[in-house]
Amino acid sequence: MAFGVRMIALGLFCAAPGLAQNAGSPKLPAGLQADTKALMVRGVEAYNSGNNSLAAKIFHEAAEAGEVEAMMYLGVMYGTARGVDRNYGAALNWFLKAADAGNGQAMCNVGILYYQGVGLPRNYTEAMRWFVKSSVTGNTEAMFNVGVMLRDGLGLPVNYTEAMKWFLKADIGYPAATNAIGVLYQEGKGVDRDYAEAMTWYRKAADKGYATAMYNVGVLYENGFGVMMDRDKAIEWYKKAAAGDSEDAKSALKSLASK
Repeated sequence: MAFGVRMIALGLFCAAPGLAQNAGSPKLPAGLQADTKALMVRGVEAYNSGNNSLAAKIFHEAAEAGEVEAMMYLGVMYGTARGVDRNYGAALNWFLKAADAGNGQAMCNVGILYYQGVGLPRNYTEAMRWFVKSSVTGNTEAMFNVGVMLRDGLGLPVNYTEAMKWFLKADIGYPAATNAIGVLYQEGKGVDRDYAEAMTWYRKAADKGYATAMYNVGVLYENGFGVMMDRDKAIEWYKKAAAGDSEDAKSALKSLASK
């Protein structure tokens, strides 16, 4: 890109594991199901109100009774030091228990721990294996992560064409993937460069509230990529992205204000 052209934002993995998508809970006796559901109501209430120590205690009890959602909460709490000391090993252990019960988000979270190398050595091969396994359950975050690894050549050769296929699979439920499709079109990676197509995908992701895509729409307007150069529209989109906490957008607004 020429000097002075603002860079697009790609979008990366989520910084912390997400909460549960319950895809495959073990079957419990009816009476115990009722007990664990009552525990979960109390645990979630405590979690949402900030009473994290109580939430952790309740989730431990529910998880030991086989409640997969409680396992997911515990994994997140140990991974983010919420109500308990940070312990990535414990986070991994709870995610693995939930994954063994068939939970797709847990599988994805195990992959994230391998990708980040926290609680265990970084291992892109294992990360990819878990992301693919999670993808089979329909988890769109995992599909996006497979695409990112193929796009960036993490643990395997760069393959933009295959990355695009995975981003398209994830598009329906994961706006970061929608944005990533736009990036490939803007950069002409795996497809012919097409700014109009990039704008279509960015707008689609922006309509879902994805701030990175809003910023990228602003980049196209600021630089006249596929559209008439329009400083006012660029600022409008940067403001929307900044309201969504995009640091790139905040920097872009400061830069334009100084010109």
